Amino acid sequence: MEAVLVENGEDDATRSGLRDPKRAVRTLGASVLGLEAIVLLMALAPMRMLKVPHLGWAVTVVLVLTAAAIVLAGMTKRAWAWHAGTVLQLALLPCYFFHWSLTAIGVVFLGAWLYTLHVRKVLSRPPVRDTTPG
Repeated sequence: MEAVLVENGEDDATRSGLRDPKRAVRTLGASVLGLEAIVLLMALAPMRMLKVPHLGWAVTVVLVLTAAAIVLAGMTKRAWAWHAGTVLQLALLPCYFFHWSLTAIGVVFLGAWLYTLHVRKVLSRPPVRDTTPG
């Protein structure tokens, strides 16, 4: 079976099925970081009611991490932003010092980020060609 050439010269066997896989991955990464920023902002409200020790420091750390997530969401075109996103996920883990729920948020979004990195890796390489005779 012959591969059909598409308009830009690639054959259909080397395409991922997405029009622009790099853009799709950037959008996925930005979406994860944006959702994380929203969740972190929502975590601020119950912190006062839970009588979190060192509330001022906890709020400051959460606001800094939120700002970092927002900035990185807009920078996913740059390769370093993906490494910084991983560091951001890991930075949430020691927030157990303030309250365990911040670490739980960090674990959930670390899992989502690792999956995003996996999708990025898979979409960055061409798919395996079908070699079955047909």
